[in-house]
Amino acid sequence: MSNLVSHQLVKYLEDRGVEHIFGLCGHTNIAVLTALEESEIKFVNTRHEQIAAHIADGYARAKKETSVVLSHLGPGLTNAATGVANAALDSIPMVVIAGDIPSHYYGKHPHQEINMHADASQYEVYKPFVKRAWRVDRPDLFPEILEKAFQLAENGNPGPVLISVPMDIFSKECDPALFEKQKHNTKSLQKPSMDEATAKQIIQTLVEAKNPLFYVGGGVILADAAEELKELVDHLDIPVAHSLMGKGVVSDENPLVLGMTGFWGTEFINKKVKSSDYILALGTRFAEADNSSWEDEYTFTVPETKLMQIDIDPTEIGRNYPVELGVVADLKQALTVLNRVAKELVPNGLQNEGLKEEILANRAEFRESNRQFFEDNCFPMQPQRILEDVRQVLPKDAFITTDVGWNKNGVSQQFPVYTPGSILTPGGYATMGFGAPAALGAKIAQPEKVVISLVGDGGFGQNPAVLATAAEENIPVVWVIMNNFAFGTIAGLQKAHYGTTLGTLFHKDGEAYSPDFAAIAQAYGVEGIKIESAEQFKPALEKAIKANKPVVIDVAMLNNPVPTAGHWNIMDIYSPGKKVHHASTN
Repeated sequence: MSNLVSHQLVKYLEDRGVEHIFGLCGHTNIAVLTALEESEIKFVNTRHEQIAAHIADGYARAKKETSVVLSHLGPGLTNAATGVANAALDSIPMVVIAGDIPSHYYGKHPHQEINMHADASQYEVYKPFVKRAWRVDRPDLFPEILEKAFQLAENGNPGPVLISVPMDIFSKECDPALFEKQKHNTKSLQKPSMDEATAKQIIQTLVEAKNPLFYVGGGVILADAAEELKELVDHLDIPVAHSLMGKGVVSDENPLVLGMTGFWGTEFINKKVKSSDYILALGTRFAEADNSSWEDEYTFTVPETKLMQIDIDPTEIGRNYPVELGVVADLKQALTVLNRVAKELVPNGLQNEGLKEEILANRAEFRESNRQFFEDNCFPMQPQRILEDVRQVLPKDAFITTDVGWNKNGVSQQFPVYTPGSILTPGGYATMGFGAPAALGAKIAQPEKVVISLVGDGGFGQNPAVLATAAEENIPVVWVIMNNFAFGTIAGLQKAHYGTTLGTLFHKDGEAYSPDFAAIAQAYGVEGIKIESAEQFKPALEKAIKANKPVVIDVAMLNNPVPTAGHWNIMDIYSPGKKVHHASTN
């Protein structure tokens, strides 16, 4: 029995330090589940494979380790695809192990096989978004494929990989020496750094620039380089702007943090970026929304502004803007060298007190402009009031997950994040349904931390079965459902440009409709609280956090749009030349 591939797979994962596997059963993977029964690895059971993939995504982000998903073939694998693709576009390391059809049935189109144009090609479904997809054709190849899969997922630009295993392979014997051999392979690769001459060129350029700027993305967190970045920022007194995924990379308490750029950025931030003469970009893809659809009028004016870019992935350097200097390097290694060189060239550091005062004054002005909203006692609540109350209650090191809509865009623009890596948001794929399950992953990874999920009613409604896993495993996450009875952001777009809201608002018999999420939570065995007034929300949240158990808080919210100062080209597609953004649907 111990020589079966299923048992040796589990032993391999144990030796690698894997503590959790997320997934759902199927007839193709129960051999692995059986092998897990006596293992120290905890199998976290879910009711839907998309939930499993999102939990694994949140887990990998919070634990800074590669997560593992176990899936069934066919519908199981396609159910998981959205969550795996979300992880791929946010560069989250993940190994997906999926059962496949029996190898002796290739060409016969057995039960649940995807087989319209080719035989035994299930794994090809994932090829557009995973770093690599393998099909295991022989038991003796499996150990080497496993080792390659983890190494590829974790190194370079991280991301998911797929190993599709015919179910009969799991039940075949394999020489243990083939697995034993893999133990001799290093589990941690040395990552590329930066040479001294290049570092001196970068530091000298920044020191001599009139208006230098750091532009940072989620790659800094992936490289675990937040401390090194803060050290460089503070030594050179250079301001920091960030992408959506760069939120919190440098604490929002730091007086040099400008904030998020682009469509959801403020006019002050976008102007500061436009007026920079040199930008050092670190771990960012320059994604569309962060860059106002790459139109010079709004945010970045490269090449008028000179750009230097450091990234682990050479394909990202110069992808959307021409660079004067590009460096392929691990950001932690590169920033270590930059800090050393900066202290040699500028031993006493630089001071930019005037700029810091300007940034702090703008921060205070922006907060004052929102005061009427976060002090408003109206019900349904103002979204700004919800975020203000949440921030006041949460400890600084709490983990926050968002979904899409106000909870993502508003949080990125208005919600201070103090601990790098503590905000988990779906960036590249912008997946509705990410936030609620990702919070479970974060809590499993960091059980001592408070974890709260800010999610819309549309997003939570995607996968309410997440509550089954929370109840079964007693995972104390608090979900705040910012309930505007709509797919709110899209409703605001449609109303502004076309004067209708068909298909975006939730109505029944002409009235606003929402399921009772508190009652749904209770049906799953989770505490549910339905907020009836603005004054009730904050104490309910405080109580939920102290309860140390899973809690759903359903709070009705006005559907007022997040203010925007940048640009998104879709507006010109809807309403050419009119400069229209969103409209309130209240």
